Order: sequence, then structure tokens, then C-alpha cells
Amino acid sequence: MSRIVMGDVACAMGAIDAGLKFYAGYPITPSSEIAETLSELLPKHQGIYLQMEDEIGSIMAVIGASYAGYPAMTATSGPGFSLMQEAIGYAAMAEIPITIVNVMRAGPSTGLATQIGEGDLMQAIWGTHGDHPVVVFSPGNVREFYIYTQKALYWAEKLRMPAIVLADEVVGHMRENVEFPEPIKIPVRTVPEVPPEKYLPYATVNGDAVPLPPLGQGYLWHVTGSAHGEDGFPTIKPDKVKALLDRLNTKVERHRKELIEYETYELDGAETLVISFASMGRVAKGVVAELRSQGHKVGLIRPFTMWPFFKEELRDIVKHVKPKKIVIPEINYGQLRLLVEWALKGFDVPVLGVNVVNGDLIPPELIEEAILHG
Repeated sequence: MSRIVMGDVACAMGAIDAGLKFYAGYPITPSSEIAETLSELLPKHQGIYLQMEDEIGSIMAVIGASYAGYPAMTATSGPGFSLMQEAIGYAAMAEIPITIVNVMRAGPSTGLATQIGEGDLMQAIWGTHGDHPVVVFSPGNVREFYIYTQKALYWAEKLRMPAIVLADEVVGHMRENVEFPEPIKIPVRTVPEVPPEKYLPYATVNGDAVPLPPLGQGYLWHVTGSAHGEDGFPTIKPDKVKALLDRLNTKVERHRKELIEYETYELDGAETLVISFASMGRVAKGVVAELRSQGHKVGLIRPFTMWPFFKEELRDIVKHVKPKKIVIPEINYGQLRLLVEWALKGFDVPVLGVNVVNGDLIPPELIEEAILHG
């Protein structure tokens, strides 16, 4: 049955339906409705909601809850996301699954607190210091916000790492008539096959760290943000440090085929290829549909997985389609464009940006102008 739902509310509903059991957060526009909704829903689903004093406290509470066995999430926007970066690195190194929803607004600093921005893409991928693993999804409508919140929670637990959902103000605050799909459930932690005294929390199976056990079953382990061995205790031995960091920084690549998702639209014979994400991907798709109806040869790619980036897939598409140019509308100065240019290094195809950073959506006329005359 379909119903009219706000994007932020759909995010909260998706988390509940996936099996979320803990949320800690600090209200910040335009993500506040996620916290407000979960404050009502979580206690009704045997979960815990904590109103924290700030974003640093929020994400540290989420890390602690996840260690204790509770699938855990927080939500924020630009300034709060910046404050969370060190803890994201800690969770990546300690391999504690957490999910962070960032409903992007215009920045930097306080920026435009109630208006749209898409300038947090690079920060989501590389925001914390050091090389680290992370998965980043970006929905473009209310239904997708429900779905990719669940996928972030799923992959965070499965790969023991931070997973980030990059929505934006329009996706968060729009209301749509939506019929939601069957939920994607967070994996349930199970007791290891080895007894507690032989449990190694950072041992590997097929290159991935072993699953975390449920707390209260006798399995305890040492957690640190320092480099560590399989037993979880700090080490500075070069071979062990290299083995750890190599494994951390290849875990996403090992699962890229399962992680990468994107939509293609009207690619056949496209002389211009439009690539756009979040709410601008939806606007861009409307422009492409209109121009196709007028006989113009234009197609669209709308990525949902922003990291790992669909580099190989994009190269294959461009080889097959052979576009004369690529147009990238985004509400920043060109962060997605940088990723596309990196992915297509060696291709002789111009990449044009359409960029607006004043808190508004990009007018369809600007995208059309770049497609037809850029």
C-alpha cells in the first residue's frame, strides 16, 4: 500500500524496518526529522533513542552501542558531519559497524542551514585522516532514501565499517506517494564457532574480518584506534601493520560488484551523456526525457553508490556509447566531475560541469543549455 511520506521520515522508517536498535543524535537542519521520527518509533520497536549534547557525543555513542551489539545509526548535516570525522576514522580502524546519514545543505561552515547543497561528496569519501574504508550511498527520491538507508545499515554490519548515506535537503524534505519494497534486514550477529578464549576479533575469512559476536555470550575483545594485530591489541610491527591496512583498504574493492548500483536512461545513440546524483539526478533525468522527446540524442547515468565509484563500469559505458561530451549538473563546484574525470583519464571526451551553489536547485534550462550548446 502506498502512502505520502517525507524523505527524512522514510529514512527513519527504513532504518526501523531494517532492524535498527539504537540511534543517538543532535538535531540539525535539514536532518532533524529523522531524529524526531526515530524518537517516536524506536521505543515502540524495542530500540533506544538518545538525544546527545553534540555530534561528537552522538557518533561516539553510536560506536559504543554497535560494540555492544545494537545496530546503530546517527543523522546530521554539514557542520555536524565535519565534527564526526575523527570518530568515523576510529570506527574504520576498529572495524565497528556504524551508519551515518548526512542530509546535505549548502556550506561551508553554517552556510545556508535550510537550503540545498551537494558539497559533502569528497568529505564523505575521504573526510577523515589516513587511508580508510567507507561505503557511500546517495538516494535521489523518497523511496530511494528508504532503500539506501537499509543498504547502508546492511553493508556496515556485513563489512564491519562505516557506511554513509548522502541525501540532500530536497530529498530529505520532499513528500511523495510511495510504495515501499520488502525491507533489507541488518545481519544478525551469531556466536562464533570457536570458544571465547580462542576468539580473535580481527582474524579474517576470505579477506574480511570475522563477524562480531553478540555481547553477553562470553566473547570480549580489545578495541583500539591504533594499529593492531588479530587479537585487537596495538602493534607497531611493520608486517602486521601493513597486513591490517592492506586488508582495511581493499575490503570495499573486494565487494565492489555487490556494492555498486546506478541507473542508466536513454543511452542508446546518446551523443551527450549526463551524470548526476542525489536530487539533481532526478532533475537531470527530467531534462533528458524532455530533450529525447524532442529528438535530441542525450542519455543519463544516475549513480546511487558514490563509493566505491563505478569507475570500471563508467569506462565500459563510455567505450560503448562513445558520447561527444559529458555534462555533470551538481550543487557544488564540481566534486562528482572530478571523480568522473579521474575515472575517464585517457578518454578524449570533454566533461562539462553545470554548477549552482546559492542554495537553489539547478534550473533545468541551465542543464539544457549545457547539453545543447555547451
